[in-house]
Amino acid sequence: MPDKKLFLLTTALITVGIICSYTLSAYTVILFEYNDFHFVMRELIVAIFSIFLMWFLAQLDPDVWLHRLGLALFFGGILLMVVMPFLPASLVSEVGGAKRWIKLFGFSLAPVEFFKIGFVYFLAWSFSRKLGHHANMGVVEEFKRVAPYAGIFVLVMFLIAFLQNDLGQVVVLALTLAFMLFFAGSSFRFFMTLIGVSVGFFLFFILTSEHRINRILSWWASAQSTILAFFPESIAQHLRIENAEEAYQIGHSLNAIHNGGIFGTGLGGGTFKLGFLSEVHTDFVLAGIAEEFGFIGVFAVTFLFIMLLHRLFKIANRSHNDTAYLFSLGVGLLITFAFMVNAYGISGLTPIKGISVPFLSYGGSAMMASAVGIGMVLMLSKKIIYQSGDKK
Repeated sequence: MPDKKLFLLTTALITVGIICSYTLSAYTVILFEYNDFHFVMRELIVAIFSIFLMWFLAQLDPDVWLHRLGLALFFGGILLMVVMPFLPASLVSEVGGAKRWIKLFGFSLAPVEFFKIGFVYFLAWSFSRKLGHHANMGVVEEFKRVAPYAGIFVLVMFLIAFLQNDLGQVVVLALTLAFMLFFAGSSFRFFMTLIGVSVGFFLFFILTSEHRINRILSWWASAQSTILAFFPESIAQHLRIENAEEAYQIGHSLNAIHNGGIFGTGLGGGTFKLGFLSEVHTDFVLAGIAEEFGFIGVFAVTFLFIMLLHRLFKIANRSHNDTAYLFSLGVGLLITFAFMVNAYGISGLTPIKGISVPFLSYGGSAMMASAVGIGMVLMLSKKIIYQSGDKK
C-alpha cells in the first residue's frame, strides 16, 4: 500500500497553495481586470488533477512503470527544450526573450519542471549501475568516472541557462547532482571539489550576463549593511558599494515579512501584495504567507515541508534497491533546494533566482511535475514498505 502520510502531507501543501493563489493574487486580478476567481479556479483545477495523478501513479507497478516514466520524462524534456526555440509563437510563450512554456489547451506547460524529475531518475538509475564506493580512488580517477554525467550536465546548463535564461533551475539541479553523487558513494574530497567547480561555473554564468551582474549588485546593495557588520571596517570599506540602487523586490519582501509579525495580518489582510510585490502569489508566496499568517504561518508551512521530506528520506532509507533509494532521495533534494533557494531569496540572504516554492507557488507545471515526482516515490513505497515488513 502506498505511503498514506506522504500523500496526505503533499495534499495539505497543495491545499495551502490553493488558498494562497486566491488571497495573494488580489492586485493582479484588479490590474488585469480578471475575474475574482481567475487564479484560484485555474489552480484548483490543476490541484485536483495533480492529486489524482499522484494517486494514480501510486497504484502502478514500479517494476514496470518507474523506468519507463523516468526515462520518458528525461528524454522527452530534453527534446522539448531543444525544439522550443524553433517553435512558432502560437505554440510557445516568450517572456524576456526566452521561450519556457508550451501552450496547450489554454494552459502553459514548462518542460523544464518535468525534466527535473526525469533528470533525477536518470541519475538514480545510472548511478546505481555504474558508480560504487570511491574511497580508494583519487580525485582525478573519480572525475573520469563521472565525466559522462558532467557532459550531460553541460548540455542541461546550455539548454536551461542560455536558451531559457533560467539560472535558478541550474542551481537547483547542480546541488541535487552533487549531493546525489555523494550519496551514491563518492568521496568527501571529490564532493567538495565538485562543489568548487560548480561555484566556478555559477560565477561564469553570472559574469557573462549583464542583467545577472546587475541583479547581484542590487542584492548586495540591500544585504551589504547586514553582512559587512561582521567584518572589520578596514575590510568592509573595500567591499561596500556606495550609492547603489537597492533591490526593490527584496526591500518590499522584507517589509511584508516584518509587517506580518508573529500572528500575521489575517487572511486577505496583507498590504504589500497590493502592487508593492509583483506576482506575490508566485515567486514571493512565502513573503505573502509571512505577512498574512505571520511567523506562525511560515513555521506551519515549513513544518509540513520538513515532515514531507522526512517521509521521502525515510522511504529512501528503507529501500533495498539502489535506484529506488537514490530516486526517492533525489526528489527530496529537489524539493529541499527549491524551498531553500526561494526562502533565502525572499529574505535577502541570497539573490532572487525566480524559483517557485513546490506546491505553494501559483503555476500548473511546477505543481504537476512535483506531484509526478511524489507519485513515483509513492509507487516505490509499496514495495519498500513490504520489503521492510513495516506496514505503517
